[in-house]
Amino acid sequence: FCTFTAKFALMDLSDFRKQYTKGQLLASEVPPNPIILFRDWFDEVQSKGKEQETNAMTLSTQQSDGGVASRVVLLKEVSDEGFVFYTNYNSSKGQSIEHNNQVCLSFFWQSMERQVIIQGTAKKLPPEVSDQYFQSRPRGSQLGAHVSNQSEVIESRSTLENRLKSLEDQYKNQPIPRPTQWGGYVVSPHSIEFWQGRTNRLHDRLVYKQKSSTWVIKRLSP
Repeated sequence: FCTFTAKFALMDLSDFRKQYTKGQLLASEVPPNPIILFRDWFDEVQSKGKEQETNAMTLSTQQSDGGVASRVVLLKEVSDEGFVFYTNYNSSKGQSIEHNNQVCLSFFWQSMERQVIIQGTAKKLPPEVSDQYFQSRPRGSQLGAHVSNQSEVIESRSTLENRLKSLEDQYKNQPIPRPTQWGGYVVSPHSIEFWQGRTNRLHDRLVYKQKSSTWVIKRLSP
């Protein structure tokens, strides 16, 4: 163990232990397309009714200063093209993607003792696709996209609340247009790893690697 000389008390978490016993992942039982397996896992987790937000995923990006940042965003669509989420293009994550569009998405579904880790390339969706999704959002969320200059420093929360009130008055009884700085990304995967917890830390890990137009499946050591 490290010796800490700081004034803060050590948080000893060494006794936090759990055996994973809820499933297995065999190469002989998985489909050749990882998107199919992802959908199967997603639907199974969702059917358990124990997850608050099954579509919550961690997005990791590389910043222009060389650092790495991670935050939770919400998956909004899955197709053969990839995994879709929406955000402010001027936000910290948007600027990071502009700098380096190689990203990682990570799902952790505790109720099923599963993880999915996706590495891929992020690109902006066509404006008309973002327009269509924006109009499907609740009105409050539409206004929120206008209110927040995401990741910028503000003086206080009242700055946001005053801006919201002003926009509510401005767009009263009117449709709210999508802000030009707000829209979607699709992450086209080149690697998707499926992780199933097993006993004695001998977890099942299968990774799909894209090779030309096909996927190659390999088992990884836990």
